[in-house]
Amino acid sequence: MCGTTVDIAEPFTWRCPRATTADPYHVLHLLDVDASIVPDELGAADDENPFLRYGPRLAWWAFARANGMTVDACVALTNEVAGAFRVTPFERSDALSADVGTGVWVKDETGNVAGSHKARHLASILLHLKAAERLRMSKNRQPLAIASCGNAALAAATLAAEADWPLDVYVPTWMDDAFGERLDGLGARIHRCQRRDDDPPGDPAMLRFREARDQGAIPFTVQGPENAYCLDGGRTIGWEIADQAAAAGVELDRVVVQVGGGAFAASVGAGLGRSVRLDTVQAEGCAPLAEAWERATAIDQPHRYWSQVMRPWADPHSLADGILDDETYDWIADFDGMVESNGRPIVAAESDIERAHRLATDAGYRVSATGAAGLAGVLTIADDLHVHEHVVVVMSGVAR
Repeated sequence: MCGTTVDIAEPFTWRCPRATTADPYHVLHLLDVDASIVPDELGAADDENPFLRYGPRLAWWAFARANGMTVDACVALTNEVAGAFRVTPFERSDALSADVGTGVWVKDETGNVAGSHKARHLASILLHLKAAERLRMSKNRQPLAIASCGNAALAAATLAAEADWPLDVYVPTWMDDAFGERLDGLGARIHRCQRRDDDPPGDPAMLRFREARDQGAIPFTVQGPENAYCLDGGRTIGWEIADQAAAAGVELDRVVVQVGGGAFAASVGAGLGRSVRLDTVQAEGCAPLAEAWERATAIDQPHRYWSQVMRPWADPHSLADGILDDETYDWIADFDGMVESNGRPIVAAESDIERAHRLATDAGYRVSATGAAGLAGVLTIADDLHVHEHVVVVMSGVAR
């Protein structure tokens, strides 16, 4: 919004340097380069680990190399931090295609680290941090912090435990006790966040997370405005889909992505490129992105009027509880992806959320209602789809 640029060689550039507590409405976006001109430093195009396969295209890698880290050192660090990641399956689902009436291709992230796509976003933050350590740019480890009571928290706790890095998780008061025990078992410090009388609108867990960030905690989160590096590793999903579709000889028409905070859709859209239409999906019980889209039609340069365009949703509710963020934090990147690819937001009825979960389960995907919400968007627009379209959904969030 303010036109600031930051060199990729700078460490810890999580947020726009002009962002302040009084003026938080800034965001950093990665300026990508044409993959065809990125030096092939590895020759790892067929590696089963996406963080090696696409290593030289990642921002953390560019940061490390700009500061003198060798290719071998980058590879070793990738294996240390992100060695458990594998390219996930991508295939046409005959069952779902028959249900919808068009070609449905599924990217299945349920077998990924911690059972969802979230760890991809967080791994690139951790790789940047560990590279900075190796380069002696930091002297001690500040705690990691995240606001989540779902897949993002589990992914954060899993990666933090593996790295032996302290993690504070800020959660709502209603978080399931059994899930809290899982986080506790991974060594995370849990903070249940009650709304205070003087709190502004918004999620109390996010408010407490931001207070911790302002006191020096590292934003280990999947919201781009809080940490731009979360958008880095997330792009590997889109890159994988593009390569897998090309290998299958399929020209994709659109991808329909479920949206909570919005980083997932932003990353998938950026990875696939603008030739594939990006449609986003939220539930009728929580659709701040769609409402912001409508407000933005009457505003020139809406990204300059954040608080007027993106407003917290008053009463989030849906079976797809993992996409009930009261704000779509990465709305600017989502808007850019939709505008440039001729996409739009979709609001799925709760009946479609429930039906999508049922159909996905019947088709053999061990996925939660949240993870199947992209399919709910496809069901919502099914009458507008051409029979010969190739539509991608991402099943992300294993059923627990």
